[in-house]
Amino acid sequence: MELVRDVVDRRSSRLYVYLAGFFVANALVAELIGVKIFALETTLGLSPWNFNLFGEIGALQFSAGVLLWPVVFVITDLLNEYYGERGVRLLSYFTVVLIGYAFLMIFLAIQLEPAEWWRAGAQEQGIPDNQAAFRVTFGQGLFIIVGSLTAFLVAQLTDVFVFHRIRERTGNGRLWLRATGSTLVSQLVDSFIVLYIAFMLGPQLFGGVAEPWPWSRLLAVATVQYAFKFFMAVVLTPVIYWGHTLIDRYLGIERGEQEISG
Repeated sequence: MELVRDVVDRRSSRLYVYLAGFFVANALVAELIGVKIFALETTLGLSPWNFNLFGEIGALQFSAGVLLWPVVFVITDLLNEYYGERGVRLLSYFTVVLIGYAFLMIFLAIQLEPAEWWRAGAQEQGIPDNQAAFRVTFGQGLFIIVGSLTAFLVAQLTDVFVFHRIRERTGNGRLWLRATGSTLVSQLVDSFIVLYIAFMLGPQLFGGVAEPWPWSRLLAVATVQYAFKFFMAVVLTPVIYWGHTLIDRYLGIERGEQEISG
């Protein structure tokens, strides 16, 4: 009971639970909805740009997972600031395990033989086979999963490393520099690793599964994804300051005091 009261009654412990819960939920949902690729221009009612980047003609197309990336960015910064390297690393490792567990359960669910009435239950909506739709929607390729999880973990560890190295040099000041700087470095790593493993390394190792992407396409897609994350990192800087103000008030600390991290 003493242990329970320590977790429930201490504001710092409750705060970690709140942030961790939102962090895991957003990371998991981002993985699940990431199979959908949307066109930003047509979503906004604009004509496709069809720009030429590294010899590739393309448009602004993103994984739907980017919708949740700003939330993960903000929460990662708050965890970095108040709970230090150990707090972020622990949660990052745990999140990868939970996402892997979720994909395992989804894989097992796909293998279940569907009831015939359920398989054909959405024909009136233009879906002739519910089982096929379920498999396509949730059954991501192995190397997409491996690439995504690897990129997530490496990016998180890079973020926490850069964040605290900047903080060692600047102290508690220049919050914008360590928050934005660590994100820009970590997301540069993330943007390239996931595409390289999923669409270049995987097809090269298992020929016939899919054609590996040329370097021009990888660089073009990764650059567009990173440009979006760069823009959002800058735009969300005021949100970071606002979040820090709310947490300082919640914890009853003054800026400049020793934070929770240890």
